[in-house]
Amino acid sequence: MPDVKVERILEDPELYIIRVDDDRIKYFEATWDIPEGITYNAYLMKLDGATVLFDLSKREYTELFMEALKKLVDPEEITHVVIHHTEPDHTGALPAFLEANGYRAKLIGTSFAKRFLEGFYGEKVVENFHAIKDGEEMRIGGKTFRFITVPWLHWPDTMITYVVEDKLIFSCDAGGGYGIPKTIDDSDEEVVREYLPHVTKYIVTVIGHYHKYIVQNIKKLKAMGIVDEAQMILPGHGLIWKKNPARIFEHYERVGAGVPTEGKILVLYDSMYGFVESRMEIVLDELKRLGKKPVVYRFTDKEAPAVSDILGEVPDSEAIIIGASTFEADVHPRVRYALLEILDKANYEKPVLIVGAFGWGGVAGKKIETLISRSKFDHVDTVESRGMPRPEDKERLREGVMKLLSWL
Repeated sequence: MPDVKVERILEDPELYIIRVDDDRIKYFEATWDIPEGITYNAYLMKLDGATVLFDLSKREYTELFMEALKKLVDPEEITHVVIHHTEPDHTGALPAFLEANGYRAKLIGTSFAKRFLEGFYGEKVVENFHAIKDGEEMRIGGKTFRFITVPWLHWPDTMITYVVEDKLIFSCDAGGGYGIPKTIDDSDEEVVREYLPHVTKYIVTVIGHYHKYIVQNIKKLKAMGIVDEAQMILPGHGLIWKKNPARIFEHYERVGAGVPTEGKILVLYDSMYGFVESRMEIVLDELKRLGKKPVVYRFTDKEAPAVSDILGEVPDSEAIIIGASTFEADVHPRVRYALLEILDKANYEKPVLIVGAFGWGGVAGKKIETLISRSKFDHVDTVESRGMPRPEDKERLREGVMKLLSWL
């Protein structure tokens, strides 16, 4: 059952998190398998003469969110609502909140945010909206709020808020991740270790199409000096970062840049009747013999891994090996779908080896080559043959692995 956690984060300024834990969701954005669930984080800051709400929650959890909010403050007392990103998992509760607030609060966001909110919820929602400029500062309740745009991280409307005096970064989707961590913050290293793979998966599936902007925007924030000096980073999903705030942006930067883990090779294949699998067993044996650590995802008559999990493995792989059957004069549909998503969401400069098997005509290898040629990936070799692998095929497979590793 979905739950809500309300905790005081700071005494001065008086700051709270309202975290809705969504364990009911199965497919984020109706696409990505997330059995690990997700949280929607909103924050409330009480200041001298002002009360600021940072983001809200998903529409279907409006009642849960509003009940939690009312335990902290009368909604009519909220003077400002900062909208970092208008996607409905952060703004779905906005219409109900404004009704309870009597439309008194000033909404703050980018000009894109204003347009999106008007489109999502109607003109009345944005009647009291202030569109910020990049780097604009505003005095609220004795504090200096600096608003910094980080477009395409991951919508054009996205911004962060930096509270200057307290060195707090409210970052919404930037710094977020899938999962429902056991703790509110990064104080428990075991929780962090379990959580970070969900962050990687989140980055690739949600922001991956724009991953170059991850690096650009974090460089922008670092150049301003606020990442290193931040006392806390408060995202819209997952853990708050206060033990080591910069760690989450460093992780984002590594994923955005595709920094590899030494020895990690992603192996993805289908095998309908064992012909591709018999080839991949040779490939895997060769990789292990040469000291590599293959991470394997296979589509067979007994298993079908989530493409979202496969995507999360791409950024830190040194190389990728794709094995595919020719299926109705094309690439096997499951491998084809996984590959198309990789090329869209995780398009990095990494070497690729293609392995194929066919019955009467080999097509999959050439079609994958064509797709790879239009991407940043580097096609190293294609080893494709009919039926079961013959001795010469086995030798070619070993040679293909050696060629692949020579690129590293």
